[in-house]
Amino acid sequence: MADEARVRKVQERILQTVASMIGRQVKDPRLELVTITDVRVTGDLQHASVFYTVLGDEEQRQKAARAFTSAQGLFRSRVGKVLGLRLAPSLEFILDALPESAAALEDALAKAKAKDEAIAAASAGASYAGDADPYRHDDQDEAADEERA
Repeated sequence: MADEARVRKVQERILQTVASMIGRQVKDPRLELVTITDVRVTGDLQHASVFYTVLGDEEQRQKAARAFTSAQGLFRSRVGKVLGLRLAPSLEFILDALPESAAALEDALAKAKAKDEAIAAASAGASYAGDADPYRHDDQDEAADEERA
């Protein structure tokens, strides 16, 4: 079991290596619009999950997934050389759902804002059902006590 600091360093090195390989060494046009977002490594440094996003539609995502599958050995050998570990970690490429989650969150926030604006517009000309300030105050209590006395 590696300590947390070492795991973080390995994750960062894998992220940097894979990202630079996409830009320079792997000349696959299916990986042109790919961004590596995160890397997670197991505690024993034997397996790494590489998360990526693709700018484009579903077809572009499928093409990128096939490209990663076909170049997986190349990525693993390069990562193994860069890390200098006894055993190179196996790599798993996973499409990151972050952009879809962010879009869903943005939609929910837009709906909430629209509802807030509708409520504010409806309450613009509204008045209180009772007194504007239904609570008693100390000066009113003193005045009532003086009237009773």
